Amino acid sequence: MKKFFTSLVFTLFCSIFIYAQTPTPTPSDDDVVKISTDLIQLDVTVTDKKGNVVKDLKREDFEIFENGKLQDISNFSFISNQQTKTQNSTDKTNVPKPVGELRAEQIRRTIALVVDDLSLSFESAFRVRRALKKFVDEQMQEGDLVAIIRTGAGIGALQQFTSDKRILYAAIERVKFNPLGRGNISAFAPIEPTPLELQAMAGDDGITEEQISEEKERLQRESNTRSDRFTSGTLGALQYIVGGMKNLTGRKSVILFSDGFEMFSRTQNDTREASIILDFLRRLIDTANRASVVFYTVDARGLVTTNLNAQDVLADNSGESLQTKISERSAELFDTQQGLVHLATQTGGFPILNNNDLNNATAKILEDQSYYLIGYQPDTDTFDATKRRFNKLDIKVKREGVNVRYRSGFFNVNDDQIAKTDATIKKTPAQQITEALVSPFAKNEINVRLNTLFGNNANGSFVRSLLHVNAQDLKFTDEADGKKKASFDVLAASFGDNGQIIDQIAKTYTMTVNADGYKQVMRDGFVYYFTLPIKKAGAYQLRIAIRDAQSEKLGSASQFIEVPNIKKDKLNISGIVLENLTRQQWEVANSNTTPTIDLTTNPMSDTSLRKFKRGTILRYAYEIYNPKLDAAKKPNLTIQIRIFQDGKLVLEGNKKPIEVLEQTDLERIKSIGALSLGGEMPTGDYILQIIITDNLAKQKSQTTSQFVQFELVE
Repeated sequence: MKKFFTSLVFTLFCSIFIYAQTPTPTPSDDDVVKISTDLIQLDVTVTDKKGNVVKDLKREDFEIFENGKLQDISNFSFISNQQTKTQNSTDKTNVPKPVGELRAEQIRRTIALVVDDLSLSFESAFRVRRALKKFVDEQMQEGDLVAIIRTGAGIGALQQFTSDKRILYAAIERVKFNPLGRGNISAFAPIEPTPLELQAMAGDDGITEEQISEEKERLQRESNTRSDRFTSGTLGALQYIVGGMKNLTGRKSVILFSDGFEMFSRTQNDTREASIILDFLRRLIDTANRASVVFYTVDARGLVTTNLNAQDVLADNSGESLQTKISERSAELFDTQQGLVHLATQTGGFPILNNNDLNNATAKILEDQSYYLIGYQPDTDTFDATKRRFNKLDIKVKREGVNVRYRSGFFNVNDDQIAKTDATIKKTPAQQITEALVSPFAKNEINVRLNTLFGNNANGSFVRSLLHVNAQDLKFTDEADGKKKASFDVLAASFGDNGQIIDQIAKTYTMTVNADGYKQVMRDGFVYYFTLPIKKAGAYQLRIAIRDAQSEKLGSASQFIEVPNIKKDKLNISGIVLENLTRQQWEVANSNTTPTIDLTTNPMSDTSLRKFKRGTILRYAYEIYNPKLDAAKKPNLTIQIRIFQDGKLVLEGNKKPIEVLEQTDLERIKSIGALSLGGEMPTGDYILQIIITDNLAKQKSQTTSQFVQFELVE
């Protein structure tokens, strides 16, 4: 049995595995914003003069007005999101503390840190990157589900909600100045003469003021078009993010780091005209209000001066011209900040402007996570399109000296109408499964569980993904011979940290089983697996989607994986293969007697599903890459295991030497171990961490670790 399991490790791939599946909890009815014909429910934040949340208000302290008409409050509650400080992510041995998948009930805050790299200047990008690093280091807490998303990036490995700081650190590394955006080196573009002004400055007397004015108008139109294009990209990215966040629970915040955007187009004579941006912004605000997403906007430029600098070159150096240019810059700063102000205030958040301390800005935002949930029953006019297009809300608090923030209102369609409209848009099967694949939010109509592992052999590095599928979520049809048949499509892809697809697989499968096979697959599910070669070390995301051809149900999952550079001769450990045995199987397998019971196990299913019963044995296997060898060509390795539950260390084993089995490839040493899942252990989520120490290596590179999350059930 032991020999069989060891050979399975080699066959199955033995690989490095870093888990970061994003949970998609279903929101509960008592903590989300609703817009329906039966209930309008809002989240309202009340602060005192110092900005502290006021927590002792009662129902009678509030008044809600819809389109100027006082409403009767039907439900009222206060939601507190006070947090406890998170523990350090490393211990005295400098071994990273493993972080598992959060369950819906464990999520306290959902925060999207959106970096608008389509607008950021070089200087702003540097400040934002530093603020994000400090947020993850010091401000992120247990129960936080966080994503760091760039508006100018694709849907790659680092654009997902997670509690794993390693993914967030990797995402921060990608936050850089985007030369393809509209940002400059500093807050403002240098002032430069137009081509005709340069000709006039060179002595060309044929250039008229009218020609110069026409040229400036043309350049202003081109600038407006370019600005609108980039701003549309920013708002489109935000719309996509908010649309996905509606399925997450509780208070959801988007912290937008941007150099601002204009809601109106500027003309040469310093007037403002309505643009497509204003309509895009209104739709984004309505989507955010319906999804219970609060925007906080941070002007990443900080406190800037609008005075001229050494980079500026003026065609006219008169005092009047200087003052005009300074006024134009002041107007540009004001206009771009107004876009940030409008987005934040209309969704219940607030803007942070003219503040060089971005870390203090995020701290202030994170403190603003407690609110009142207030609801009322709308009348028949609320959703009457003949009466009005938009319903305006006003909320007043009778207590003096407080500030009230809330959502501005909503369009006169309820969520049910939107859902029905969306349902009428028929999408092709290819469109359905592609949308499920690229979305950063998992589909769960088909229950799937993904485990992706890194491995290395003589041909190079690769990852193998195992997807456990709950067959009960598929629709089986009856065949003439008494068999059952199900058909499903699988689409899988690996994305690099730049959002580009590295590799992909698209296949259609038909599963036909007899009566006994149908019972088994209904009971145990089945595992779909595939292997992708990895040519370059780095951060990747494996995404996979499955679609049932009969019911059109969808399931999807994604997992972050960091592939090390094996060629650097650094100690590494593979992913962990799991096998579950009963105590009787374990005792028989380790005895010298002839087996009298069935010793068959299913490591493929165990490794992918990772759900085990109390009172059983969990066996694990892995490979160790690049161990140092002594003069006798032998390694000197030790192993230590640790078990965590709910982020707390519950078991720490002693260090033990690793027995090197009979194997010729000492660059890839296979090893196995076992763990007793005692009947006294509480059910729930656990993390098994394996720590390998190479006693022959230098101190800085002596240790490596790997972990796997599993669930203990009755």
